[in-house]
This record gives sequence, C-alpha cells and structure tokens, in this order.
Amino acid sequence: MSAIPLTARGAERLQAELQRLKTVERPDVINAIAEARAQGDLSENAEYDAARERQGFIEGRIKELEGALSNAQIIHPAELDADGRVVFGATVEIEDLESGQRLVYQIVGDMEADIRANRISVSSPVARALIGKSAGDVVEVRAPAGVREYEIRAVSYE
Repeated sequence: MSAIPLTARGAERLQAELQRLKTVERPDVINAIAEARAQGDLSENAEYDAARERQGFIEGRIKELEGALSNAQIIHPAELDADGRVVFGATVEIEDLESGQRLVYQIVGDMEADIRANRISVSSPVARALIGKSAGDVVEVRAPAGVREYEIRAVSYE
C-alpha cells in the first residue's frame, strides 16, 4: 500500500477518532447488541439489526483508520522549504476574479478533507490547480460548475 499524506493535525484528528471508536463507540454497540439479544426473537428485532449494522460500520471505519495511520506520511507544512509556493499542507487565500469572493483553504490529504472546515483534498480540482503556484498567480480551475479563475492572495504554512 502506498504512503498516505497527512498533516500533523490531520493525523491527530484521525488518531482521536480511532481512539473514540475503540473506547466508546465499540463498547456501546456491543452493549446494544446484547440488550437486543436479550429481548428474544432476533428475526424480527429491528434494534438488533440496527445495532449489527452500526457495529459493521464501526469495525469498517476502525480498519480504515488503522490502515491509513499505519501507512501515513506525516507532513509538517511549517518545516517545508516551499519558498512561498503552494504545497501540501499550505493554507491558501484565493480570490474569485469574477465575484470578488475571498476563500481560505488548507490543502490536505483525502482522509482529512472537510470542506466545512475549509480543508480541501490535494486531489480536488482547486488544489491541483494551486499546487506549485505563488501569491499573485492567477489559476484556472476546471470544476463541475465550469471554469473559474482565482488569484492567489496569500500562502502560509501552519
């Protein structure tokens, strides 16, 4: 399996999620299954079915997180010699040249991407267009909504 790039903060978040799944979620679902079994007939027991489904999700997520963390390549953006260029882990302020809207994104690995927290995947169209560019550069992004032009206003490494 190939290395999975993660920022240090992203690795910490994934490790915390893994810990929560193992110490809180897994025991809770095991108790829910035991309670549902105690109710008798499992063939028509919706609570049992729901608890088993939840258990499958939790176990799958635990395996996914353990695999990702074991193959993680932790990247500390502040330690990179990027010379002002956009690199993995960089925080980038961009301005939409059409609307004037300013956006701030951190470029992160696929496992830690969360658009609500302004963390975009390195494999997203916006991040791919930004990688290697510097403040003042204009980039063209081909996204599902069409072609957009952005000017890079600032690049920082946190």
